[in-house]
Amino acid sequence: MDTASHLYQRSVERGVRPDECVVDAALDLIGGKWKGMIVYQLLSAETLRFNALRRQVGPITQRMLTKQLRELEDDGLVSRTVYAEVPPRVEYRLSGPGRDLAPVVTALKAWGERHLRVLDRAEAA
Repeated sequence: MDTASHLYQRSVERGVRPDECVVDAALDLIGGKWKGMIVYQLLSAETLRFNALRRQVGPITQRMLTKQLRELEDDGLVSRTVYAEVPPRVEYRLSGPGRDLAPVVTALKAWGERHLRVLDRAEAA
């Protein structure tokens, strides 16, 4: 049976200043080109290994995916489990606060489906 040698899971560390908008602070945690897609894929799959996540996310470099996962982990939205195996196995999943983003991501997906037009290949080129 596999046992985890390390389990990293924290609550969200980001604080909000009294003069700062809480919506802006929350968007800062999942903003950018890749974090939303990473969260979406982890919501869909529950647990993913690095290369599987990379395939699901799309044309992201290994370096960028590593950076984004570290930031999400540091912010307490993603948990990383390292298994004591050879070769090492690392799995990523959303933490409790990360899973709490499910209704937000679902609402964004529904909004996009209603309001964004899908381009055909000729328009996209």
